[in-house]
Amino acid sequence: MTERSPSLLVSFLPIVVLIAMLALDVAYFGEDSSYGANQIALLTAGGVAALLAMLGGIKWQNIYKGIEESISSALGAILILLMIGALAGTWLISGVIPAMIYYGLEILNPTIFLLATCVVCAIVSLATGSSWGTIATIGVALIAIGGTLGVSEGWVAGAIISGAYFGDKMSPLSDTTNLAPAIAGTDLFTHIRYMIYTTGPSIAISLLVFLVVGLTLDVGQTDTNVAEMQHVMDGRFNIGWHLFLVPVVVIVMIARKVPAAPALFLGSLFGGIFAIIFQPEIIRELAGSEVSYARAAYSVVVEAMALETSVTTGNVTVDALLGSSGMQGMLNTVWLIICALTFGGIMQAGGFLERITRAILSGVRSAVGLIASTAGTCVLFNVLASDQYLAIVVPGKMFSDAYKKQGLAPENLSRTLEDSGTVTSVLIPWNTCGVAQAGILGISTMTYAPYCIFNIVSPFMTILFALMGWKIRKLEDTVEGDAAEAADAKMHA
Repeated sequence: MTERSPSLLVSFLPIVVLIAMLALDVAYFGEDSSYGANQIALLTAGGVAALLAMLGGIKWQNIYKGIEESISSALGAILILLMIGALAGTWLISGVIPAMIYYGLEILNPTIFLLATCVVCAIVSLATGSSWGTIATIGVALIAIGGTLGVSEGWVAGAIISGAYFGDKMSPLSDTTNLAPAIAGTDLFTHIRYMIYTTGPSIAISLLVFLVVGLTLDVGQTDTNVAEMQHVMDGRFNIGWHLFLVPVVVIVMIARKVPAAPALFLGSLFGGIFAIIFQPEIIRELAGSEVSYARAAYSVVVEAMALETSVTTGNVTVDALLGSSGMQGMLNTVWLIICALTFGGIMQAGGFLERITRAILSGVRSAVGLIASTAGTCVLFNVLASDQYLAIVVPGKMFSDAYKKQGLAPENLSRTLEDSGTVTSVLIPWNTCGVAQAGILGISTMTYAPYCIFNIVSPFMTILFALMGWKIRKLEDTVEGDAAEAADAKMHA
């Protein structure tokens, strides 16, 4: 059969099927929809897309290749998720997470908690260039601290993700911050400098919201409750500042550009070593039988990395904080990612995403329309392709020539890709980022998404700047700037 370009109506049909099934999943399964129902919805919609593609003349081999390429693009993320599961287990039994909670309760109070959470996560993410690493380490502890202080888990997760994605977006160590200018055709530091204009107001609005909410929260938590919880944790673990050496080592490794997966795995092993040295009572208790300490240590650390682990204290609130599911707990997340990327790969291979984007571009007549269309397309790709990298790469390639024709400098495109593609990925329940953070924090995407102020404001901020004509750099400005720099360099020489 001869391949035919799909019509716009046909291109949208798999999306309609997906949205309808996801709506039914929410209605019938509620928060449990991501534990199987959403996966079936994604695969069913993918099946509809594959059938339509084959009717359009595309061979199954090409569709399968699209699925392979889509899933392979997320293998790094899947490996990181498994490492995060292992890390959470050993950091629990080593006392690292209990120590974070213990000292966090001592330092933080409900009034400034959301503001402080956002700032701390922003600093760590800026230093490491990793929103995932920040959320998996500092974020996990902050969720527990917020719950203890009586702060809504949705607000806490929103503050964590807002700070982490701001730092990731502005860090020269971040993969997406390097990817966006490479696709758009500008350099890294021009891209970062140009992002400050829209990202600065977005994070300022977020911090203001978190401060106001913190001042008005009715948490109903007393100092007595906090003191009791600290006493319980101190009685079960050997709490001390030395335990913070483990997360510091991981943060330093990531900041020094050690790839995230090996850095997190080494962090989990380091946590296991600290558990063996500093928490012998926990090791013996979890081993559950009279065996040598060497055997108990090995079995407990391996099980903490791989399987479900919990430490009981007799205090219901504390017990709820001291549990981990290890790598096993990440398998449902991996399952959802694979199904989402299967759908995205079929939509890409069938030409449906390209046809939808072409329809969007056909109505673009101005710089404002172009930037708004880019932002909308990035969000659309996060929804349909289920991956933030595709939401940066594909629109970046498709809109590059359009920016040149409009006389816009490439940093306008790279900034828009980040403002809309990077930060909104975590708001989509079946996107790799949304699935990952829900799994790491133990909170459904729909629960935290309304409170991710920075992630919600960012795409609107980039469109606002376009509407107002603020900091929209023209190509002639770039040429003049380069010429001035060259003349200045020649004069100094």
